[in-house]
Amino acid sequence: MGVGDGRYELGPASGQLQVKTTRTGLGARAGHDLTIEATRWHADVVIDAAQPSASSVSVEVDTNSLEVREGSGGIKPLTDSDRAQIKTTIQQKILHTGQHPAITFRSTRIDGTEESFTVDGDLTITGVTQPVTVHGRLADGRVQGSATIAQTRWGIKPYTGFFGALKLSDEVTIEFGADLTG
Repeated sequence: MGVGDGRYELGPASGQLQVKTTRTGLGARAGHDLTIEATRWHADVVIDAAQPSASSVSVEVDTNSLEVREGSGGIKPLTDSDRAQIKTTIQQKILHTGQHPAITFRSTRIDGTEESFTVDGDLTITGVTQPVTVHGRLADGRVQGSATIAQTRWGIKPYTGFFGALKLSDEVTIEFGADLTG
């Protein structure tokens, strides 16, 4: 069953927007691969199936709404204290949320079919805008997709700990899934 043409407003009530990180370096065993969820975000989606180029997507994420949901790997399980400390690091040292309260994405080109489409657009993080391609699919009234980005393209230095022995990989994956029904 396809989704009808039209405008859809999406957010946490209709789906999830997550960032997944991985670790590298000699101390990687001490760290965790993280799943971070945006708990406050809004997307405006316009679908024109007959003419995908007339479709559009805009997304805004509240940078203070990023919550650490999961930490896999590592010597010890992630604690609530670890989660709070990571959130503070993200807000103060990585995203500088006081100066940059939102991450935004605006599509510039959409192409493909419901089964496999690409959305090219401008992603703005910490005031820096760079082009990104999102790959997605639409099935049974649900849109899903992802994009892998290198943090350094936005001037973000990947987090390091234990005197540089533990490092987050430069590349992070942004994943989303949302219901377009209702």
